[in-house]
Amino acid sequence: MPFPGGLWWLLCCRRGFTLLRRDYGEAEREVDGEAEEEEEASFELRAQGDQGSLEVSLSQPTRSSSGSERSLLVAEEMRSLIVEKGPGPVEDDPDALVKGWLQREMRGCMKTPWIRPRKYWFVLTPDSLDYYSSNEKGARRLGSLVLTSLCSVLWPDKQLYKETGYWSVTVFGRKHCYRLYTEHLNEAVRWVCAVQKVIDSKAPVQTPTQLLMRDVEEHRDSPEVLEQIYRCNPILRYTSGPLYAPLLPFPYGSLDQSAPGPRSYTTLRDEAVKLFNSLQQLESERDPVPLMQGVLQTCLDLPPLVDEIYCQLVKQTTEPPAPGGQGDLHYWQLLTCMSCTFLPSPPVLRFLCFHLDRTENRFPASEMAKYACFIREALGKTKGRECVPSLEEILVLMQRQEMICTVHCPGAPACSVAISSHTTAEEVAQELVSRLGLSQSPNLFALYEQSRRREQPVGSATLLADVLTRFENLAGEDREQDPPCRLCFKHYGFLDTDNVPLDSLEFALLFEQAHEMVLRGYVPTSEETLQTLAALRLQSLNSDFSTHAPFPRLEELFPPHVLHARLPPPPHRPPTKCRGARLRAGLLAGGLWGQALAKQRAERDQRLRGRLREEGASTMAAIVEKWKLLQGMGRPEAMAAYMALVREWPGFGSTLFDVDLHASPVGCGPQRLWLGIGAKAVSLYKPGEPEPLDSFCYGRISSFGASDSSTFRLSVEDRDLLFETSQVEEIAQLLNTYLASAGTRRLPRPQEPPTSPPTSEPTVLPQGLCTAAGPWQLRPPVGSSHS
Repeated sequence: MPFPGGLWWLLCCRRGFTLLRRDYGEAEREVDGEAEEEEEASFELRAQGDQGSLEVSLSQPTRSSSGSERSLLVAEEMRSLIVEKGPGPVEDDPDALVKGWLQREMRGCMKTPWIRPRKYWFVLTPDSLDYYSSNEKGARRLGSLVLTSLCSVLWPDKQLYKETGYWSVTVFGRKHCYRLYTEHLNEAVRWVCAVQKVIDSKAPVQTPTQLLMRDVEEHRDSPEVLEQIYRCNPILRYTSGPLYAPLLPFPYGSLDQSAPGPRSYTTLRDEAVKLFNSLQQLESERDPVPLMQGVLQTCLDLPPLVDEIYCQLVKQTTEPPAPGGQGDLHYWQLLTCMSCTFLPSPPVLRFLCFHLDRTENRFPASEMAKYACFIREALGKTKGRECVPSLEEILVLMQRQEMICTVHCPGAPACSVAISSHTTAEEVAQELVSRLGLSQSPNLFALYEQSRRREQPVGSATLLADVLTRFENLAGEDREQDPPCRLCFKHYGFLDTDNVPLDSLEFALLFEQAHEMVLRGYVPTSEETLQTLAALRLQSLNSDFSTHAPFPRLEELFPPHVLHARLPPPPHRPPTKCRGARLRAGLLAGGLWGQALAKQRAERDQRLRGRLREEGASTMAAIVEKWKLLQGMGRPEAMAAYMALVREWPGFGSTLFDVDLHASPVGCGPQRLWLGIGAKAVSLYKPGEPEPLDSFCYGRISSFGASDSSTFRLSVEDRDLLFETSQVEEIAQLLNTYLASAGTRRLPRPQEPPTSPPTSEPTVLPQGLCTAAGPWQLRPPVGSSHS
């Protein structure tokens, strides 16, 4: 039944008066609301110029329950920070820096376009941002935002202007956030610059914890004064109650939501309080490892919280109710993990070291003293991590022990290496070179992250603990997407492979690495040669042919892409350009016709799989026939014959990179090529072809390096070759590695003037070590082989 017209009119009027009351009555209620929010400050932040005396007792930050007492504190703070203004004309205020009309956001008004935000008269002074009902004499001040060094202001957002037609100016205070709007960009920029200038002029704010840290450092040689400081200031000691404000000052305002990681965070102040609640949960957790890893991950995502967590842990391990108890040891264990992951700022580091010394002196030969000694040593080695410790690493650190890392060596048993949270890939490579007797080899070696589908060299400065954490993260994902990774010790640079003894371990490493490159398709040769190589591989594994010998899978002997190339390509269907035709095709795909098409695709895929099995069976039969012809050949002879066939390719011994050539010698357009970096020359190959398109010895190269993040420039005599690639740094670093290992002069980089080579000799690299990684992380090369 429809409503009568009068009833509709009554409902509309009631709705309209509600909206008017909400928007125009908002300003009158904001003064009281802002005052109440100001009263909820958990402790007073002090500027450097008003430090006061630390003789007073600074208790744990709590919420005050007395309304009169809170009002007194707010009044004192307002009198100390804001100069009271008389009833004179607003426009005649001598302290005004900037003034003008701005529109302030009310509750939801910017989301309701039919209600325009209300205009107010804003005045910026050296101490605050105030707004009034008008600019006339005796106008009422409706609100004030105190400006300190912790305030922040956001620049106008172009996206918001496109959506609303307003340029925004957002100012974050301690308890309030003013979102102001104007229709002119110049006016918005003027207000932002003026507010930021006032914020920059303010003295840095210090919390009571910071002041006490400085007092502790000044009186560290006076035990009586220190005991009095700790006794009179519970903020430095353990507490079982919650924390309502962080111990260190943090800027006001929301976080950048583009921070790395899947988590979403609020403000730094709120996250600091949440982390303290998480720390208190450690005391009763039976399995604290996941909670510890969560705290570490938050610190990695939000680096400003590192100092805060250190201060919170020092606080909770100072005079606990049960020293050495389970809850206390959980705090010390998390502090141990923090010391192996993050390095605090110098003031916090000095305070932490004093806390460690104080604990060792008060509880000698205790578990806490042992953790304190371990933490002090770890702080001297920590330089920063890319990943938080893995669950296994946290368990090891809780016991103050080392981890066991397994490194696989092709052609040799896997090696177990003891590592710490500070062990680098270069240190492990040095140890394996010495352990495997490769110190006299002129070739270079490195650690690789290896799986069935990809291979990535590990930078020499990379922490292996970070690599193991990545492995743990990959293991937790879908294993069908990418098989689990492992660490592998392999050749990195090939300077001399002709004089390697056939019975040495290095020759076995060369043989296994060459076979990997054959399977990945980075040794272009005929199919007949590939079958011969597979037969030689079987002879080296199982000796003479036997029906009882273990038979590996075909993809472990023969490149799978060769078999897939024999299959007919899928039928090509031209794209449908007409919108109506696409619509009809979509409708048909959802009905019986779509079911018929799906059935046809399934039948075609089944035929292709059957064809692939037939091709594989015929190829395996040909390989077995060639294997039978190798009767009587020993394993060393089979390996030598295998290497001789692989060496027939001219690019053998080069590391290959996929590049797009934009400045070719013949002046053609961009083309996909292989850039081969060898010990003696740089070559260009068309993928799959054995002969190089061009080759440049190092004497013809005048300069090389990165033109930008995705372009590598190679200057050869009177021409420049530009390669588009995602591995710019890897190519340049590998070239420098070959030049330095050979004792050649380092060529100029593009950042330097492309003049003659420098006269100073470069640093000669240690033999047998991989120095391919600098401070960056290497990406996997397309492939590598041997010369």
